Amino acid sequence: MLSAGLNIVGFSWITSPAATELEMIVLDWLSKLLKLPDEFLSTGQGGGVIQGTASEAVLVVLLAARDKFLHRVGKNALNKLVVYASDQTHSALQKACQIGGIYPENCRMLKADASTNYALSPDALTEAISHDISNGLIPFFLCATVGTTSSTAIDPLLLLGRIAKENGLWFHVDAAYAGSACICPEYRPYINGVEEADSFNMNAHKWFLTNFDCSALWVKDRNALVQSLSTNPEFLKNKASQTNMVVDYKDWQIPLGRRFRSLKLWMVLRLYGSQNLQDYIRSHINLAKHFEGLVAQDPRFEVVTPRLFALVCFRLVPFQSDLDLANKLNHELLDAVNSTGKIFISHTALSGKYILRFAVGAPMTEERHVNEAWKLIQGQASLLLDSLST
Repeated sequence: MLSAGLNIVGFSWITSPAATELEMIVLDWLSKLLKLPDEFLSTGQGGGVIQGTASEAVLVVLLAARDKFLHRVGKNALNKLVVYASDQTHSALQKACQIGGIYPENCRMLKADASTNYALSPDALTEAISHDISNGLIPFFLCATVGTTSSTAIDPLLLLGRIAKENGLWFHVDAAYAGSACICPEYRPYINGVEEADSFNMNAHKWFLTNFDCSALWVKDRNALVQSLSTNPEFLKNKASQTNMVVDYKDWQIPLGRRFRSLKLWMVLRLYGSQNLQDYIRSHINLAKHFEGLVAQDPRFEVVTPRLFALVCFRLVPFQSDLDLANKLNHELLDAVNSTGKIFISHTALSGKYILRFAVGAPMTEERHVNEAWKLIQGQASLLLDSLST
């Protein structure tokens, strides 16, 4: 309410020094909480900036990487630039490519399957890069994910980062969902290899008790953003900016105007503190573990992918080994459960299977809610299976 009510539009330092400097401070705090490399701190050549969404974050770093490469190889080489990611990567990357003028045929969404728990295979990436180079194309951008939307899969950052470095690619890590969990020491290893990244993103508005919109993006080289996104019309010129003594966040994002979003992140960090935030994350993960255990006890269901955080991917398995029937049943189960208005679950598709997704993420969720949700799912499943047998 304070962020909105004050109506500060801190696009440059001079319009609101407090908004700019508080943003630098809280993103340094959060960077240290995540134990990100020092290169991501504002005290060096990099720093953090609050974007509206992870979609904006991946767009701005893609544009920075694109312009960096075009400056080197010539602006007429746009049709040769190639982007790499797994097919589990959020569609925001595809949209960023469309906006950034990357040719659709140069977007390599490499297939991930159950053999890697739907993580991007370093071998598949190496093969794709080698093939493109041999065909005269220019690999320039790799997006890895920590906690994919469908199943919270984790791409192997260290191996992928080394491949990116060997081939000179910009390496972006999208940890929009699971990044929050990495403030806990036991989950921090999931982002090991982030030291190889050029940029890193997590959404505080997803799982960090911060209201929308608040997507934290860190870069090692802020000049790459500024060179790609800055404009300097006469009416925005001022002594502070022209002497390069301050940060103007307008040059780190798509729009000119911006909200005082750092105030709400500051409030969350100050109000809860690191220990309470860690306990909050752990409580959700423990509730998801509990749900996973309930699913495993019912032979009519299966857990489809390993649960890593607070999302459980599961499905109802009919007695007949008929994939089409199983998909139809799970679709009907989803509709039946959601139609009760008591809970809401979502779905995805993995390897041709229609999968149900149970996510714990609301601040007020307790074990009794999880138990009641499972009873509801079981009850609706029994009705469906009974109708099938008759």
